[in-house]
Amino acid sequence: MVDILLSVLVAGLTSGALYALATIGLSLVWGSMGMLNMAHAALLTLGGYAAFSVVSSLGLPPALGLAAAIVAGGIAGAALYFLLVRFLLKAGKAEFESNVMIATVGVGIALENAILMIYGGQPLKQPLSLSGSLRWGALNMPYQNMLIIVVSLVAMGVIALALNHTRLGRAIRATAQNRDAARLMGVAVDRVYLLVLMISGAVAALCGVMVSSMTQLSPPLGNDPMLKAFIMCVIAGLGNLPGAVAASFGLALLEAFVQYAAGARWGFPSLLFVVIAVLIWRPSGLFGRAQIRRL
Repeated sequence: MVDILLSVLVAGLTSGALYALATIGLSLVWGSMGMLNMAHAALLTLGGYAAFSVVSSLGLPPALGLAAAIVAGGIAGAALYFLLVRFLLKAGKAEFESNVMIATVGVGIALENAILMIYGGQPLKQPLSLSGSLRWGALNMPYQNMLIIVVSLVAMGVIALALNHTRLGRAIRATAQNRDAARLMGVAVDRVYLLVLMISGAVAALCGVMVSSMTQLSPPLGNDPMLKAFIMCVIAGLGNLPGAVAASFGLALLEAFVQYAAGARWGFPSLLFVVIAVLIWRPSGLFGRAQIRRL
């Protein structure tokens, strides 16, 4: 019994690490730009295929495949800014939020179909995976799960340090509070937005590699993590990074234990039930703050 519960705990922590990685990029963009990036799922998929191409096609080491995925995600985020977002930012805030959401839906569909045309629809195996497991008493911890948890924690730690202890982090937080006031104080808001989208794209690509290492590569790879990330953001409060990470791990553990107790089909409905309860009880999220807009 103990070994089963420990296995469920390991599965929940692994899922929580993946959900947190997927959620960070989505929440960072919303918190700093007020932008719901619907192409986030395609960026996850792009990262998985970038790593696959570098390792399988070019024969380079897995570490370089991981680095290539991060670079590809960052470049995709920069392209998203230069080709789309910077033009839409010229509109008002309300128009920008709706326009960019619709536009990034189109970008996501186009990118997913481009991947489908290049690689085909057959599932592929991600070469960045570890075999074997660590056994310690009743605990059986696969090395791949350990890798995902460690990579996720390192990525979250680096982002937290950058946001709290660097000039870029202060600029991001200032821009998130008030874009116009930050610009008047000398903050290069446009450059901040560019870097935020690059960071978000890089983290999404990293998440795509980790997700595909547990499943398989396919063009719709990022859709499920994107949906789960949006659920975590809503529950935590859109734009709240620490709350999003806490919600990711908490809800992943809840999903894992519900699946064990009631069956796999009840895992996702349990998350939806939590979303409904939170929206009724706290519409701004568990860790969010209500915003008052004057008309």
